[in-house]
This record gives sequence, structure tokens and C-alpha cells, in this order.
Amino acid sequence: MRTPLSVVIGAGGTGGHIYPGLALAEALRRADPDAAISFIGTERGLETTLIPAAGYRLHTVDMIPFDPALGAKRFLLPAALLRSGAQARSVLRTQKAQVVVGMGGYPSAPAIVGAKMAGLPSVIHESNAVPGRANQFAARLTEHLTVAFDGSRAHLSGGERARTVGMPIAASLAALDRPALREEARRAFGIPEGARVVLFNGGSLGAARLTAAAVDLAARWRGRGDVHLLIKTGPAALAETGRKLIDAGVGPVAQAVPYLDRMDLAYAVADLVVCRAGSATIAELATTGVPAVLVPYPHAPGDHQTHNARVLSDAGAAHLVPDAETTADRLAEIVDPLLADPARLAVMGRAADPGHHARAADLLAETVIRIAGQPTKAREFTS
Repeated sequence: MRTPLSVVIGAGGTGGHIYPGLALAEALRRADPDAAISFIGTERGLETTLIPAAGYRLHTVDMIPFDPALGAKRFLLPAALLRSGAQARSVLRTQKAQVVVGMGGYPSAPAIVGAKMAGLPSVIHESNAVPGRANQFAARLTEHLTVAFDGSRAHLSGGERARTVGMPIAASLAALDRPALREEARRAFGIPEGARVVLFNGGSLGAARLTAAAVDLAARWRGRGDVHLLIKTGPAALAETGRKLIDAGVGPVAQAVPYLDRMDLAYAVADLVVCRAGSATIAELATTGVPAVLVPYPHAPGDHQTHNARVLSDAGAAHLVPDAETTADRLAEIVDPLLADPARLAVMGRAADPGHHARAADLLAETVIRIAGQPTKAREFTS
């Protein structure tokens, strides 16, 4: 009898690491419906809600971020890695794992360390144009590297052997037909007849800069019937944003929502997106063909969001605006002419190269399944 495939995925912190991990899990289940798939993360991030909600088991370990801002606590990192790696090794043994996948971010590093300790093969996926610290470290512990963008290779140890698979995205986005879904999407969000839609999406937790600019822009445009702002605030900022919109008297020009559980509907309804430049977002925009104004998060390690954004802005599929310049005045200068020129928006939507992103989850799943049959010699991690 065939041994069921068992895969453990390390993913956590923000949606930018978790959602690609979930897309990989979907693809693994498509390839092998009997596969046992679980996740390793921490108690700090969004994984504690997103992963169980998607129907997968989450095992948590004790780990601290790869962050110089920790000050003296950064000297605890080696001990934290060894401790959390040992915890992960115990999970891998309990799950009878055959292969481990690290999706990047500090919660995934213990999974790769645990795989090294347990003598299991592991794979890392680097989603950003410039790799984060966790994957720069993890790349030294495995020979199996995959990347979303070719440019990442130069920044990874052993990057010359990395396979470019694209960024895993949800199947609902990989196959999205925006025109076919548009009317359903407009009904779902209650968009007024004839209004063009600007989606403000600050990522999993929202973005204060984008939300503030959206509220000011809605106040500037109150009374207009030809535009509607859909503002994803994140749960923490919803109540305050709602009050500000009411105080500004924007009426039907804008609405605030805490999150978007149907990104296919959100992209289908949007004529233009104003958003951060996480790698998952870049892949989704490139695949779905939604034109964008990209505002990279200025404190991202290695300024990787700016590098991500240039993938689309250099192709003419997006405008890049620095965070410090993201005001209602600046956005109005860019957005108003675009909304008045549907042909230009269409050109922007066609300019992005979708690359491998629509197939990335399946390509990564194929790699993981292949490597599951290549165990390595057990060796304790000691450095």
C-alpha cells in the first residue's frame, strides 16, 4: 500500500507568506487528495486564524523575528532557532513528514531547521524580488530552492540552482475572468450604477497611510456619482475609518470594510487598485490584469517592496508612489485622469507579464512531491 504523502509547510507572520502557503496546500490536495498537510507557525501572526480557517492544522513553535530592531534581544536568535527547530523536529516526527516547505518569514525558519535536524528534505520558496533574512539563512540549509522572480537568485546562497516557479496564488485568482464576474462583484459590494471603482488595499492588516489618503480623497470627491472608493482598513481601523467617513459626509462615494474574504470579487469590481507592493499582491495584479498605483511599505527589509513594485511599474502596468508622497492631492493627480481614460487603464492591465504566477502553486507542488521521495542523511543542526 502506498504511504500517504505528508507535507509540513512553514508559514506565518503576514498574509504575504501565509496565503501562498495555503495556495500550495490547495495544489498539493489537487495533486494528491489523500495528502496529509499541516503548518508550522507561531502564536504571534495571522496564521493563528487564517490557517485553521482554511481547514489545516497549525503547530506552533517559539521563535523571535529576524529583526535588528530587537536590539539586545537579537543575540537570543541562535538559541531561539535551536529551541524552535527542536520543537519543529518533534512536529515533523509526529506528522511522519516526508518533506518540509518554508514559505519565508521568521516563522518558517524553524521548520527548515527542524527538517535539517530530522534528516528530511526541505524546500524554500522566496516570494520577494529581494529575499528576506529568514530565507537568506534557510537557503544555506537546503539544496532545493524556488523563487517567484528570477532576480531573487542573485541574493540567495546557491541561487544559481533555484527554480523559478512564480508566486503561488489562490485558484480563484489564477483563473479569474474579471469581465464575467464584474456584475456579481458590483452587486456584492453595492456599487452605485455607473461608478468607477478604486480599491484601496493595505494588505492583511491594512495600512494607515493608504487609509488616511483614501478618507481624504473621499472627502475631496464627496457628491460625485461617477466614482466609488472601496477601502480595506484591516479590523483594527474599521470603526475609526467609518467615523471619519461619516464626519466627512462622503455618502455613497466610499465604503470601508475590515477585510476582503473574496479577492476574486474585489479584483473583478476594481477599475484601479491602490495598494502596498507585497509579492503576493504583485503576482495577483500581474495575473488578473488589474492596473494599480503601488505604494511600497517603506520599512520592508531590504526595501524589497520597492523592488517588487518595479516589476509592474517598469512594464507600464502600475504607477509607483513613495509612501511619504501618498496624499489625497498626489493620488488625485494620478487617479482622476486614469479613471477618465478607460483605454489607458486597459493598456495598463495588459502590460503586466503574468509569468508563471497562475501556475505557480501547481509547479511548486510538483517540486515538493518530487523531492518528497529524496530523503537526506539525518544530521543535527549545530551552527
